[in-house]
Amino acid sequence: MAFQPITHLRHVDLAVPDFETQRAFFGTTWGLTEVANDSGIAFFAAEGSPEQYVVRIRKDERKRMDLVAFGAGSAADVDELAARLTAADDVQVISEPGTLDTPGGGYGFRFFDTDGRVVEVSSDVETRKHRRIEEREAIPVRLSHCVVNSQNPEALKAFYEKHLGFRLSDTLYSNHMGELMYFMRCSPVHHSFAIARGPHVSLHHASFEMRGVEEYMRGTGRALRAGTRLTWGPGRHTAGDNTFSYFHDPHGNTVEYTTELAVLDEDTWHPGLHDVDDPLTQDQWGTADPMSELIAKEQFNDPDVLFSAPPV
Repeated sequence: MAFQPITHLRHVDLAVPDFETQRAFFGTTWGLTEVANDSGIAFFAAEGSPEQYVVRIRKDERKRMDLVAFGAGSAADVDELAARLTAADDVQVISEPGTLDTPGGGYGFRFFDTDGRVVEVSSDVETRKHRRIEEREAIPVRLSHCVVNSQNPEALKAFYEKHLGFRLSDTLYSNHMGELMYFMRCSPVHHSFAIARGPHVSLHHASFEMRGVEEYMRGTGRALRAGTRLTWGPGRHTAGDNTFSYFHDPHGNTVEYTTELAVLDEDTWHPGLHDVDDPLTQDQWGTADPMSELIAKEQFNDPDVLFSAPPV
C-alpha cells in the first residue's frame, strides 16, 4: 500500500491588512471562537471540532494565504514524510520536524508545494475541548475543506498524490476548457483539499461544515443579514453531494458554509468526470444562479505574494 501519512485538514492561515475587521468577521459573523490573540495574530476554533484552531489570521501589509496545515497519524509518519521530501528533487523543505509553538503544540514541519504554497504537516497536537452543536445552532462544526487556485493544477495534483498520498475523488471538466478542478481526499470523506484551474496562485475558498441543512440555511441567513456578500448559492453540488453558500469575507477571500459532504467506500469508489456545462453538476437543486464566467472569477481571489522567506 502506498504511503498515506495525511489524516485530515487542520487549519487554513491567512494574512490580512485590516486585522481587526477580519477578526470581528470570523468571531461574530462567521461563528468561530477566538481562542488566542497575540501581537497581530489570532486563532479561531470551531466549537464542534477537537482541533485547537481551524483558522489563523495574521496582520500584514499584503493579503495572502500563509499556509495550509494537515494532520498526520503519528510522529513516525511526520518523520518518514520529512525524510522522503528531503530526499526528493522536486520539494523544498522549510524546516525539520520539531515541536510546534502554536496552540496545542504538536510535532511537525513545513515545506513548499510546487506552487510555492507553504504546507504544514503535524501530529500529536493536543485536542481542544469541544461540544456537540445543537439543533438550529448555526455555527460551524468544523473546517470541511480547502480549495486552492493553480496555474498548473495537473502538476499540483501529481505533487499531492506522489508525496502526501492524496487520492482523486472526482474531476470537473468542460468540453472547451478541459479539466477544471480536482477533488482530493486523504480519508473516506470525498475531499478535504481540491485544486482549481485559475489565473494565479491563491486561495479559492475555505469551507466550514454546519450541523445539517437547517443549520446551514440559518447560517447563510445570518451572514446575509450581517451584510456579507453572497457570491454563489445556496445550492447543492453533484461532486461531493454537499450544499454550498459562498461568501466573501472583508478582504475578498471566499468562505463557504456547507454540510452533508459525501463519505465514500474507498474500496469500490471510482473517480467521476462531471461536466460543468450540465446545470445539475454545479447545483442539483437549481436554487443558485447558473455557473457563469463572472461567478467563477469571484473565486479567483488576489494573487498570493510568494514568500522570499517562510511566514511566521
